[in-house]
Amino acid sequence: MKTLSGLDGAFLHLETEATPMHVASLHRFDPPAGKKRLNFLAEIRKQLRDRLSLAPVLTRRLAPMPLQFANPVWIEDTAVDIDQHVTGLRLPAPGGQRELEDCVATLHAQLLDRSRPLWQITVIDGLASGQLAYYVKIHHALLDGKAGVMLAQVLFDATPEPAPSPAPQPRRRASPQAEPPAQEVAAEPASPGLMALAGAALKHDAAQYIKLVRHLPEVVTTLAGLLGVGGGPKSAPAAATRDTETPDKAAAGKKFTFGPKTALNVPITGERSFAGLSLPLEAIKALAARHEVKVNDIVLALCSGTLRRYLARHGGIPRKPLIATMPISLRAAGNTEFTTQATLSLVSLHSHLADPLRRLRAIRDAAGSVKAMARTARNVIPTDFPSIGSPWLLQSLATLYGKTRLAGAMPPIANVVISNVPGPPVPLYAAGARMTDYWPLSITEHGVGLNLTVMSYAHTMGFGFTAARCAVPDARELTSALMEAFEELQALPVKAAPTPASSIGATGPTRKVAAKKVAARKTPAGKAAVKKAPARKPAAP
Repeated sequence: MKTLSGLDGAFLHLETEATPMHVASLHRFDPPAGKKRLNFLAEIRKQLRDRLSLAPVLTRRLAPMPLQFANPVWIEDTAVDIDQHVTGLRLPAPGGQRELEDCVATLHAQLLDRSRPLWQITVIDGLASGQLAYYVKIHHALLDGKAGVMLAQVLFDATPEPAPSPAPQPRRRASPQAEPPAQEVAAEPASPGLMALAGAALKHDAAQYIKLVRHLPEVVTTLAGLLGVGGGPKSAPAAATRDTETPDKAAAGKKFTFGPKTALNVPITGERSFAGLSLPLEAIKALAARHEVKVNDIVLALCSGTLRRYLARHGGIPRKPLIATMPISLRAAGNTEFTTQATLSLVSLHSHLADPLRRLRAIRDAAGSVKAMARTARNVIPTDFPSIGSPWLLQSLATLYGKTRLAGAMPPIANVVISNVPGPPVPLYAAGARMTDYWPLSITEHGVGLNLTVMSYAHTMGFGFTAARCAVPDARELTSALMEAFEELQALPVKAAPTPASSIGATGPTRKVAAKKVAARKTPAGKAAVKKAPARKPAAP
């Protein structure tokens, strides 16, 4: 029995029919050479059945608290009916990319059954290309993006030859009928009783209150920085509000501001649209090297350019810059726990800047400030907190927020969710079939109708656009705009940064010294020294 963390529990309690809280991925495969016909569904079922012991997270089911007065607990080592969790379907003709994406959008809109372990795989057949595909979704209460990458190491192989399956773990069936031989039997975990559940909740909350009191001052200070209600020009939120070409000056006196109202920021329904596009990873790395920025800066610039093009056709490009909310991993190095360990921050996409090079450099400065704040947040921001009463509160708030359509009346805190997750660096295989594409899908919410998740895989960068259909009826418009934004960045010349006038003509160390002197004069002490300095006498003839 394992108590859900406060953050994992929140994903359960905030879930409604309009806002499913699962994450997912779509994978395409080339069938293995030499096999006339591969029963992909049967092979995937067999592989998962053999490997469940390697991924105990897939055997967890929920045991709810009485009256839902606190977070439920996980019961591990539950019997899993693979045939129920791994199903198949065939695409309608002609079986192209459009049919595949529409099929996955429909699947992504469906809630997971909470009476079973919270995951599902759908094997998809009928692609006109002859390829194979499957869509896997898992509730966000079970894991975050980085934990999903760790799970992929169990679901897939690094070579065409599948890894040897571990020895089967014995299990005792829940009913005495048709019991297997004694040597194949192990105890099936029973659901905990009322007292055990209540005791677990009280013990968990007592520990969290102690931690909260101990770290409260640090938590408040860090959250203030992340959300822009404090800090100086170097704080992350200050960077998130920069809207001029001199972001450092703009940031110095500004605090948090809302994003502009767009067609993406509306109350949503449960219907989804989806589209995926893979770009060459080496080309993205080359762009980053050419402009002396990070790969993540290029990703954000591509997202900004994509949204500029899309909004130009749907309501116009706002004069204020779009704000993205970005998940920041709080997972320590070496942490392999299957839970959600992340927080959110805000960063400006500088979408109001028409010049793509200026936009890229402004994004670099803003994203760099967010990363600096994230390093502080990793040790301070809690991912667990007291949960008694939270199910009632969060469920009521989620229902009220959707029914009252407040998301349509309030200015958006963020316009879009953007997440960049490092994925497997080498090609992966399933049942001997080589994976060619890895596209992530994620969560949309009232007021934020688009989630853009990016994951690197082997030699590609997969962009997955998950949208509420009422906000983005056809997500393929976004992949077309992404391709245009990518071509725009590739065509950019490399422009040198402006050189201080006082250092023109200087070279090497001389130029560096001149630049330092100019910077020193801009400080308060430097300005005061200039005012007090006596006027120079003219030189004698």
